[in-house]
Amino acid sequence: MKAIRTFTVRPVLADSLAALDRLASNWRWSWSRTPYDLFSSMDPELWAEVGENPVQMLGAIGQERLDQLADDEEFVSRVREEDERLTAYLAGDRWFQRLEGDKPVHIAYFSPEFGVDGSLPQYSGGLGILAGDHLKSSSDLGVPLTGVGLFYRAGYFRQSIGDDGWQRESYPLLDPYGLGLTLLRDTDGAPVQIALDLPGDRRLAARIWVADIGRIPLLLLDAETPSNSEELRRVTDRLYGGGGEHRLLQELLLGVGGVRAVRAFCAATGRPTPDVYHTNEGHAGFQGLERMSEYITGAGLSFDEALAQVRASTVFTTHTPVPAGIDRFPRDLISAYLSSALFRGLDAERALALGLEDYDGGDRGVFNMAVLGLHLGQHANGVSLLHGDVSRHMFGALWPGVDADEVPIGSITNGVHAPTWVHDRLKELSERRFGDSAVPTHDWTDTARVSDEELWSVRYDMKRELVAEARRRVAASALQSSPVAPAWIEDLLDPDVLTIGFARRVPTYKRLTLMLRDPERLTRILTDPERPVQIVIGGKSHPADDSGKILIQQLVAFSRTPAVRGRIVFLPDYDITLAKTLYPGCDVWLNNPLRPLEACGTSGMKAALNGALNLSILDGWWDEWFDGRNGWAIPTADTATNEVERDDAEAAALYDLIEHRLVPTFYNRENGIPREWMSMVRHTMTELGKRATADRMVRDYVTALYTPAAAHDAALRADDHAKARELAAYIGRVRASWPNVSIAHIDQTGIPQQAAAGDLLEVKAAVRLDGLCADDVAVELIAGNTDENDELVYTSSTRLRARGPAGADGLTEFTCVQPLTVTGSFGYTVRVVPSHPQLVSAVELGLVTYAS
Repeated sequence: MKAIRTFTVRPVLADSLAALDRLASNWRWSWSRTPYDLFSSMDPELWAEVGENPVQMLGAIGQERLDQLADDEEFVSRVREEDERLTAYLAGDRWFQRLEGDKPVHIAYFSPEFGVDGSLPQYSGGLGILAGDHLKSSSDLGVPLTGVGLFYRAGYFRQSIGDDGWQRESYPLLDPYGLGLTLLRDTDGAPVQIALDLPGDRRLAARIWVADIGRIPLLLLDAETPSNSEELRRVTDRLYGGGGEHRLLQELLLGVGGVRAVRAFCAATGRPTPDVYHTNEGHAGFQGLERMSEYITGAGLSFDEALAQVRASTVFTTHTPVPAGIDRFPRDLISAYLSSALFRGLDAERALALGLEDYDGGDRGVFNMAVLGLHLGQHANGVSLLHGDVSRHMFGALWPGVDADEVPIGSITNGVHAPTWVHDRLKELSERRFGDSAVPTHDWTDTARVSDEELWSVRYDMKRELVAEARRRVAASALQSSPVAPAWIEDLLDPDVLTIGFARRVPTYKRLTLMLRDPERLTRILTDPERPVQIVIGGKSHPADDSGKILIQQLVAFSRTPAVRGRIVFLPDYDITLAKTLYPGCDVWLNNPLRPLEACGTSGMKAALNGALNLSILDGWWDEWFDGRNGWAIPTADTATNEVERDDAEAAALYDLIEHRLVPTFYNRENGIPREWMSMVRHTMTELGKRATADRMVRDYVTALYTPAAAHDAALRADDHAKARELAAYIGRVRASWPNVSIAHIDQTGIPQQAAAGDLLEVKAAVRLDGLCADDVAVELIAGNTDENDELVYTSSTRLRARGPAGADGLTEFTCVQPLTVTGSFGYTVRVVPSHPQLVSAVELGLVTYAS
């Protein structure tokens, strides 16, 4: 029979074990080996049964066993030592505290999903894993950051594969107390609750769960509260479950409710209110509108003044290179919410305009969350160099007249949290040979420290672990429909065989089944009697994406054919727990998306830090960091005339690389060791260890985005928002005059038709400013080489100086002298752009006038 209610019964801990409660409720255990080992040692079999979650372990182990452990002096001593380590970790100064100069006081980091650990299933894929790694590295570096998300009662979903190969989903309900979350309470001990007034006299309330991710609090808003109607309790039912108004309510709760939750948390804990707000993808874009509403009703700012203040302190990170990946809502639906009591004091029409696709190629009937994020965030970035370039072209229409390379969207390449993703066996080797477990910081090319034999042995052990886990999962899946697992599972995979891994979400652009393009050739590769290959695959398709499910079904069907069974396997329910075994256990990590549709793709980074080589299309981070020695690049069929031709060409290139490069390099042995392969492994671990970590990524965010955003926020907020008011007035004045700003004529002196390097180019520009003064603008000489179409390339910019006020003709003269430093075909133009100290980019207002 089924229980109608479930809850967690906590054990009574002896004083000597009281610290276990604290250790269990801080998720640092998920990336620190010693607390993990401590809880595992209490009962290894039970530890595995409860999903390796300390809070569930304490609830399941039983009072009798706890009483025994309380009398175990060695165990009690370990508990005390671990508690002291946690105290030192939480209190000590770290990288951020040692930074000199002005720094952010508090950063609020909003994301719709967070992947912290497999036992906290509040993520679907790369976006959530990235967010979880961001929190962990922020903790390790001492960055004063607070995560803000939603608590989904059923998480994302659990995946199983039926006999027909079709993905099936299940949604087990989660008990937040049993996961180690704490309900935020006020000083009187009552649960803190925030509320959103919705159209139709509805009120959406939410409680706030807090997860301690090391030094970082993660706030998760939960609509499952008695204050809500049955309908509104379902707002936080599932991650990405449902669309339309249901998805909108989730994003309103994340954005508007998230700001209110941060306010409540700061009030309850005495923390300063944030001076930087980071929106991880557009889902939380409404946080900016909520903060504008606060400034308008609380500080008396106008709409434009509030917008300037909010923009100054907002960082927006876009993660999608395809319009289809962005949340878009009907204009009328958004208008109804913006006109309601939810947003106090906000001009609904002007707020609506911030998200409308009011540009060439857009749909004015649609409210676009990425457009909102870019309009509200003065500091914006993509997640790899290539993705930054793709984003500048993708969103360039928001800045008409601005060249794509100047669109104000930068890039910070993602990274992964090494302590989470590097295998314990590799950490142990690092401790033995380098003195600590910080795998990515060492020179693994030093064969005097670590021999090929030793590193190969550790890699082999990690492969054996993957083989065992694969057999266990396939057997468990088979037992769902049969009382006895098939005998062939005992021979599934082989640690001696070249192992390729592939795992990710399954949208069509990631091309899960590209490897099946020529099944006969793939079969020959997999079953070569002398030099075989095996492939281990995982991935989930969104429950509503039948096209993705069909791809999984096709791959599962192929893997079950007798000819290749045992050499290619699909592992169900891909999640963080499986990933921690899969990445280290592979020799090669495969990624074959449609270029350039992979924004970053961090799975290959995780594999690389464990000594795997990458085999990938030059997309995302691999386009940036492939160097010819850390793996292989699959050529992109850019000249293909259609999708079929492109897929055929790229699949053929994939097969060629496996047969002619990977297989010979892996199986060519000297005293049992593939020396050339190991040289590539060492190079990969050393070089990508310097770049591919979330520590590097977070440091980049702090120095390039958070610190400037905090400085801009402080400057505009000072003296009762004096500079915010000034900036808003400036923007209004410039926008009003700009249609009449023009360059009347350009005079050039000092350069003959045939110039020489070192000659001086003197340029004079007569500019009509239509009431603006010379200090309101920057007149710039843009010069450089030209291509066959007279387009400027490799440009430099020189600012022209005003020679006095406007003349009787209304023209202001600007001049500059530019020495010629480049040779070859040379050209220049002159342009006028707004100029103000609080503009991050000269073109961020989208106002540019060029000489004609």
